[in-house]
Amino acid sequence: MQFIADVRRRAAASRRRIVFPESGDERTLAAVKVLADEGIVEPVLLLDPAHPETHAAARGTGVETIDVGGRADATAARLLERRQAKGLSEEMAAQLARDTLYAGAAMVAAGDAVGSVAGAVRTTADVLRAALWLIGAAPGVKTVSSAFYMVVPPFRETSEETLTFTDCAVVPAPTAEQLADIAIAAADDRRAIVGDEPRVAMLSFSTRASGAGPSVELVQQATALVRSRRGDLAVDGELQGDAALIRQVAERKAKGSAVAGAANVLVFPSLDAGNIAYKLVQRLAHASAVGPIIQGLAKPCSDLSRGAVPDDIINVAAITALQAGRREQSST
Repeated sequence: MQFIADVRRRAAASRRRIVFPESGDERTLAAVKVLADEGIVEPVLLLDPAHPETHAAARGTGVETIDVGGRADATAARLLERRQAKGLSEEMAAQLARDTLYAGAAMVAAGDAVGSVAGAVRTTADVLRAALWLIGAAPGVKTVSSAFYMVVPPFRETSEETLTFTDCAVVPAPTAEQLADIAIAAADDRRAIVGDEPRVAMLSFSTRASGAGPSVELVQQATALVRSRRGDLAVDGELQGDAALIRQVAERKAKGSAVAGAANVLVFPSLDAGNIAYKLVQRLAHASAVGPIIQGLAKPCSDLSRGAVPDDIINVAAITALQAGRREQSST
């Protein structure tokens, strides 16, 4: 896939430091070996003090390893700084500090790595909790969400295309404000990850008030919020899927739209819609689904599917490096 080749190539141009908390997982070890050998990122493996039997295999990769026990005090201090007022005890902070997920997120928060990649073993909830507790959302963003990058066969051009589907994994029933957050985060990340200009379609079963009801009003309100917050973005809604993607349909249903018929970021009104859509497109259109990619964090901590293979981990690590690059540019 050209998209994947391009992502890996652009990540390798900067070779950013990415931490991997799941060093006891064979798929992760295989992935970090490739990442190091091909210079895509600079991987760091965290050694789990609860499983010393896994340390030898991690060290055998030739990749840098860190025993999280040596960082436990710093991790606990960061946890207490951010969570003690919300009820986190010193005892619990000390316990969590020896968990590699929290140690990895603390490294990212401290600037000792630009991003973290986990989730091949641990759940999405575990990964996100560590990231939110130690890093938190980006400035101006209240909603952390996710996107899949769907590499689809040619359907309106002569070559494959990459579409952003959001949110497909995190926020079950977004409010209008959350939907606006999701759309803006997806557009900003697309610029960094795909490298093109985002054209954002806020999806519904209605196009320009052809239907009515609470869900239509939700998407209309979210579209208005995106426009008021980010006048630089090309966004339109509410749009049906065919109006968003197919020029001939757009000319009939949404004439004059700068987005309709050319959308590359599809914002779904609910997690049900997004998750169902990406799985159908993956299986029926034989699309490649890259993700979920977590978006909206101040610094990237990426989640993996527990069914991930080494190539998936390599791709998510490369994307995490590109996300970090965008945040570095934003901060300067």
